Amino acid sequence: MTIFPLLAVLLPFAAAFVGLLFSRVPHRAPVTTRPPDRAAGERANTRAVWIATVPTAASAVLAVVLAWGPGFAYFTGDATPEATGQTYGTIVTGGIPIWLTLQADALSSVLGVLVTLVALAVQVYSAGYLADDPRYPSYSAFVSLFTSAMLLVVYSGDLLVLYVGWEIMGLCSYLLIGHWWEDRGNSRAAVKAFLVTRLGDVGFLFGIFVLGAAADSFRIADVLTAVPDMSPATLVTATMLLLAGVAGKSAQVPLHTWLPDAMAGPTPISALIHAATMVAAGIFVVARLFPAFTAAPPTLDVLAVMAALGMLGAALAALAQDDLKRVLAYSTVSQLAYMAGGLAAGSDTAAVFHLLTHGAFKALLFLCAGVVIHHVGSNLMTRMGGLRRELPVTFVTMTVGLAALTGIPPTSGFFSKDGVLAAMDDALSTGRLTDAAALLLYGCALATVAVTGAYAARAWLRTFFGRPRAVALPEPEPGTAHVVDVREAPRTMLVPLVLLAVPALLLGFAGEPHLDLGVAALSVVLTLLGAGAVYASWRADPLSDPARLLGPLRVPCERAFYLDAVYTALVVRPVQALAGLVVTTDDKVVDGAVRGSGASARRLSGVLRLTQNGNVQLYVSGVLAGVLLIAVGAVMFT
Repeated sequence: MTIFPLLAVLLPFAAAFVGLLFSRVPHRAPVTTRPPDRAAGERANTRAVWIATVPTAASAVLAVVLAWGPGFAYFTGDATPEATGQTYGTIVTGGIPIWLTLQADALSSVLGVLVTLVALAVQVYSAGYLADDPRYPSYSAFVSLFTSAMLLVVYSGDLLVLYVGWEIMGLCSYLLIGHWWEDRGNSRAAVKAFLVTRLGDVGFLFGIFVLGAAADSFRIADVLTAVPDMSPATLVTATMLLLAGVAGKSAQVPLHTWLPDAMAGPTPISALIHAATMVAAGIFVVARLFPAFTAAPPTLDVLAVMAALGMLGAALAALAQDDLKRVLAYSTVSQLAYMAGGLAAGSDTAAVFHLLTHGAFKALLFLCAGVVIHHVGSNLMTRMGGLRRELPVTFVTMTVGLAALTGIPPTSGFFSKDGVLAAMDDALSTGRLTDAAALLLYGCALATVAVTGAYAARAWLRTFFGRPRAVALPEPEPGTAHVVDVREAPRTMLVPLVLLAVPALLLGFAGEPHLDLGVAALSVVLTLLGAGAVYASWRADPLSDPARLLGPLRVPCERAFYLDAVYTALVVRPVQALAGLVVTTDDKVVDGAVRGSGASARRLSGVLRLTQNGNVQLYVSGVLAGVLLIAVGAVMFT
């Protein structure tokens, strides 16, 4: 089994390689009445489906086998530090070597299952969602590469090897968010995601360097062993730098602004990014290096404040959005902040458990949203309504997902969220955090519970209840899989929904859950209060948006508290102005000097040309004038 992690990483990578190079290899076409180019495109898409799906399924099987023992032990508290892993060589750098080690301990095996199963669901779902997309082969190949990169992060036993997968994920997110790059908004969203996450990755890389230099090794096991011997200043510096990369990848304040805009990509990609890959990576790294973070209390205080602001602010933003995918995007930011808050409160187990359940129900919610958008032809909830009769399977599965999101028992989110809230409650008395940070974290978490119930109920009511508002639209351009249809989605899209609904509903019973009855009761009451307020508002006027409950806060919440405008004013415009100054300086000064020297040479040559006009009389006159001047000078000065 020591080779299983390597195989799990390499299989999707091989699928990406083969898919990019060979999915469009021409084959002898069968006799058909369809246009040859369309038939060839359909055959290429069919090959791409098999090339991408089969290796991902094999990786999922390997991940489940690896997690069969250690995965359950992680949540029961019986996990051991031993890992099933192997070193495949070292890279000599002239300093600290890089160990090519892959391991499958309790934490990595659990996350490996999440990544592979969600990736498999996305691949199957995409086969129906993007069936007519001419760029589906490259899309499926990039999803496979994305899966391989995340598995490399999860199974890596060396920080620099982990960083390789970390950066490949950033590249794949750029390529997939901008899949429909013809729309300038999509390409801008891809560039924004790439730049914001790269900004955080600069700090992340230097944090790795600080830990590696202090431990004299980049191997994760060696780094964790050396943590007790590191100075507090080293630990705080390293963890603060790592936190910058975590904030970027896991979309935490203040580097969260890329995630809502990433909705420009195809809906299955939103599910993959939000549930199993990009956003999970940051939380996973904190859990992987948790002893280093617990030894740096100032970093935990900063993480707690980030989590508190992020969870409540993002939940309020979700309550005011009309775009269904943006509601789920801000929900992801909020739920990730819950996980970060659990880590700050000192419970990595509760945070990872919520990460696992969130991966199931958030992937389910995004794929359900994709069915709804595919059916209606719009992302906007103002164009939806009354869909529970037209989309019965989607209605039931999305109801399960929203119940898990809000933490309604007995769904998985109820148990995992209770664990996180209980950890925050304990932090008030354990002294792990400063009193102010612990109080802020727990207060914002309870407020977020109520707001989560409100925005989930609003999305549920406006999508599936009330009067139908969808109207038929003309056939969209190729590459846009949004068309109005009166039928339920195809089976390739419905089967992943049904399968994901099972863990979203039942995963909370895994790992012997331990409930804090007081915290759980308070959480359910707050959820019902938030949902009840929205229901009362909607019941009074079904045609009006319940977001009106926000009053004067509605516009600031809809604009996500103008943080993008602040970044535009403080960062984007100054950088653009500086770039304009550089361009002007280059054009007027540097290029101006070059152009000026050329013009001066041309003018001087023009003067000299006047003396070389071929007139013999002028040449003789010049010679005589010169002789005369010499003679006069000789007479005068001798």
